[in-house]
Amino acid sequence: MNGRIVIVDDEPITRLDIRDIVLEAGYEVVGEAADGFEAIEICKKTKPDVVLMDIQMPILDGLKAGKKIAQDGLANGIVFLSAYSDTENTEKAKKIGAIGYLVKPLDEKSLVPTLEMSIAKGKQTQDLMSEINKLKIRLEERKIIEKAKGILVKENRITEDEAYQMIRKLSMDKRARMSEIAEVIVMNDD
Repeated sequence: MNGRIVIVDDEPITRLDIRDIVLEAGYEVVGEAADGFEAIEICKKTKPDVVLMDIQMPILDGLKAGKKIAQDGLANGIVFLSAYSDTENTEKAKKIGAIGYLVKPLDEKSLVPTLEMSIAKGKQTQDLMSEINKLKIRLEERKIIEKAKGILVKENRITEDEAYQMIRKLSMDKRARMSEIAEVIVMNDD
């Protein structure tokens, strides 16, 4: 399979047409919805690569649903569909972080390449977010180690390097991460 897709449109015929194009191109349709609330629920369950979502829908429109999906990280990307190519909707879609915007009626020549690009961009974005999260964790670990070093320097009248080596040795002896040892040292100082 090329990617996992959720199709959201209040028109059943349009959903069927999109489904046919998507399946023929080798994608997996993991869900379909007729309004924004259904789209959010399906995305929570399936975590698709791309959501193909109409903007104009009853109950909860595509832009509002897209904003929730993007904020909660429920899909790797959103491609909005609209019968209109107006600037207002295009700007709103950009602010939400959409990775595509297609004007209906859709055809295979525009939909399939857009899906390919959207899946690739969505994957890149997910990889970057994962890297950012890893860096945040490492930075927090580094901060706690620095704080623990300061405590050890003050309490034991040793150099920063000696404090670092002390934390490192404890980490190896206790078979724990240095940040875990540092947390205990900092905790005892509070």
